[in-house]
Amino acid sequence: MPDPTTLTDDQAREAVTAALLRIVPDADLDEVGDDGALRAELELDSLDFLGFVEQLSASTGARIDEDDYPALRTMRSCIAFLTR
Repeated sequence: MPDPTTLTDDQAREAVTAALLRIVPDADLDEVGDDGALRAELELDSLDFLGFVEQLSASTGARIDEDDYPALRTMRSCIAFLTR
């Protein structure tokens, strides 16, 4: 598991993609794009979003608190959060 402070943009994108596809296996992330609102575009309810956060945290080692959830709005913001 990579140290979350050393994730590259590509590693972060891969982690977000993998976490989302575990929750929504048939998601077309290319259609959502980097700036699409993940919750709205993928129709994630609260439990789906929590599952996504847990998957992302487990795969990257990043601590993700509830206060961080707004930073996980889009693919671009997720990558920025994970590479900060």
